[in-house]
Amino acid sequence: MAITYFISDLHLSAQREDITACFLQFMQNEATQAEALYILGDLFEVWIGDDDVSEFSELIASTIFAISEKMPVYFIHGNRDFAIGKDFAKRSGMVLLPEQAVIDVYGRRTLISHGDELCTRDLEYMKFRKKARGWWWPKLMLALPLSWRKKLADNGRKISQNNHKALTAEIMDVTPSEVLRVMREFEVNTFIHGHTHRPKVHNFDLDGTPRQRIVLGDWYDQGSILLATPDDLSLQVRPFSNTPPRD
Repeated sequence: MAITYFISDLHLSAQREDITACFLQFMQNEATQAEALYILGDLFEVWIGDDDVSEFSELIASTIFAISEKMPVYFIHGNRDFAIGKDFAKRSGMVLLPEQAVIDVYGRRTLISHGDELCTRDLEYMKFRKKARGWWWPKLMLALPLSWRKKLADNGRKISQNNHKALTAEIMDVTPSEVLRVMREFEVNTFIHGHTHRPKVHNFDLDGTPRQRIVLGDWYDQGSILLATPDDLSLQVRPFSNTPPRD
């Protein structure tokens, strides 16, 4: 059977062995059977530059590379790993895509993205996003010593966590009108993204046409994948154990 997988928001780190084990199991046992794999951002909990090479980062790179020799692996940057560059992409065999891309999923014209660009009501984050995705700020950060970047990343996560405590769930979710706008702009009936950690299939009508927005889940408590076939798009989970996969 023809299969394509979509995943996002794994937030891999050396400190979360359970997430890593689930990811490795998925890559070695399931992803090998697919025609393509799309990673829609936040593969890592944090990424401060391709020069931050460690045993853990090389494990992930080699695991993805092994899959990339059998099928294409595509990557869209997330808000945690927007600094992933050409060096890591080469080591892992990933093809870097723009932050919004239109692809064909078994006859479905589909828009894919990480999804953070849709959260326009979070004004402070949108300001940071514009700076972080610009041309000068990443170059400035990558020019700093690795030790400085690690400290800045740690401080940034603490500030972000404190800021999120003051935000409502509505502000941190996507802006509905922005979803409709981009689906009209790209002329798609299907939209797949992550970022919000709220997995769900949203079915609705837009301009008299049935549309579908699929939100991928995070991997904090279990693995989360979207399995696409010519017949269906199915959100599924993978438990952090050796028990069989379940829907």
